[in-house]
Amino acid sequence: MTPVDALPDDAASLKQLLLARTEELLAARAQVASGEALIAHLKLQIEKYRRDKFGQRSERSSRLVDQLELQLEELEATATEDDLAAEQAAATQVSAFTRQRPARKPFPEHLPRERRIVPGPSACACCGGTRLSKLGEAVTETLEVVPRQWKVIQHVREKFSCRDCESIDQAPAPFHVVPRGWAGPSLLAMILFEKYGQHQPLNRQAERYAREGVPLSLSTLADQVGTCCTVLRPIHDRFLAHVLAAERLHGDDTTVPVLAKGKTILGRCWTYVRDDRAFAGQSAGPFGGQAPPAAVYFYSRDRAGEHPQQHLVGWSGILQADAYSGYGKLYDVERAAGPIFEAACWAHARRKFFELADIAAAARRKAQRRRTAPVISPIALEAVQRIDVLFEIERAINGLSAEQRVAVRREQSAPLVAELEAWMREERRKLSRHSDLAGPIDYMLKRWPSFTRFLEDGRICLSNNAAERALRGLALGRKAWLFAGSDRGGQRAAFFYSLIHTCRLNDVDPQAWLADVLARIADHPANRIDELLPWHWAQDKVNRKLVA
Repeated sequence: MTPVDALPDDAASLKQLLLARTEELLAARAQVASGEALIAHLKLQIEKYRRDKFGQRSERSSRLVDQLELQLEELEATATEDDLAAEQAAATQVSAFTRQRPARKPFPEHLPRERRIVPGPSACACCGGTRLSKLGEAVTETLEVVPRQWKVIQHVREKFSCRDCESIDQAPAPFHVVPRGWAGPSLLAMILFEKYGQHQPLNRQAERYAREGVPLSLSTLADQVGTCCTVLRPIHDRFLAHVLAAERLHGDDTTVPVLAKGKTILGRCWTYVRDDRAFAGQSAGPFGGQAPPAAVYFYSRDRAGEHPQQHLVGWSGILQADAYSGYGKLYDVERAAGPIFEAACWAHARRKFFELADIAAAARRKAQRRRTAPVISPIALEAVQRIDVLFEIERAINGLSAEQRVAVRREQSAPLVAELEAWMREERRKLSRHSDLAGPIDYMLKRWPSFTRFLEDGRICLSNNAAERALRGLALGRKAWLFAGSDRGGQRAAFFYSLIHTCRLNDVDPQAWLADVLARIADHPANRIDELLPWHWAQDKVNRKLVA
């Protein structure tokens, strides 16, 4: 700090000194903001590495990475703003702080390039000579966006008259997905994907289209959705047949608010996922199966057990699901369609223990000075650690054949599972029935054959995460669309969720697939409908590119 006696007397010198101090302050502020952004970035990277290696640290805080990314976004914006303020105020006496920004990745090659030539000098800036020779060029790329363009396609059908018989000939009218319709397949695909893939209700779409100069009424858009549901029914039927041909399924359900008279009621959305692929570092697919993944959804007014019984009426195999009593009749050995074997979810069981052993959550409650901070249970913590060892073994054998997986499980996992059972039974005898730990332990011990079935069958996965991921988008979308308008609306939503999520499972752009299928399905032979399924469609698209 400059002493008062050392301050200059004239106004010009004081102004210069004040400017220098302002520059130093802005540079320091920019440096602090940059440091905070770097810390947030490192925290995000550490959390991602932890999740990749050990799985989620807290099931109740599954959005931790999203929160860290949002925090990083705000800190990066603040750091850039402060950095630019320091640069603008920089003078010759004080060098502004320059933040090290991460290197930007090159723009994707598939984007079109528009070359805008900046005229070169006509004379040398040094000597004024005009004998200039081009050495090369420097290209600076700027990413730009063109607002969405609407257009009307006019199909002109010329009429001809025959001079011999005086008859009039004309080409047939082009096909429209909607009878006597006006919407093209790309527009229909956009409406469907925004409603069911991006969870934007039709009324919000209509408002946005009107702002873009294309007024479309809500009832008009609803007509398109209903008609597309009918047109795409054969595709959905093939999805359902493909899923029910699996030997093993993941099943789960979630709530769907449904509009009723003067209130909303809680319906259910059910999903059944076929996914036997192997992903490095994940447990989505237990073994390297050859069948493409797919998912189907169903809607029901309530959660009665008759609904899953109806969904799987002719199916038999292994069902990986949570312990829902409505599945009970499916596991009946006398079942007419054949037995369905229950495979319990270890991740669901682990979650019950984790809630009692969440050290981070307890610390947060203590910091917030809540009156009832739960005591961290050492028994629950040990249960979580024992179960985590099993998941570590599963990550190591992910992608192997079912036979190889069973061999490793019998050698490594079976002794650990036996020790876990003995330990839980011993600890349960010491606990009161009112203990918080009694519930999670009883949950596993009462279903122990279902939890240990993976030791004898390499097709079984240790968790039911595939079904839970299939419902994640729907759970997040509820915040946008709030409720389904009716039971039929819930059924249509389940219909399109099946199409869109199956495309995503096969790394296919749902909107591009819908647009192409809607444009081709009318003229496509019914006995070759499988060619339009996403996994065949993607391969055909690759083949067409190779030929071109």
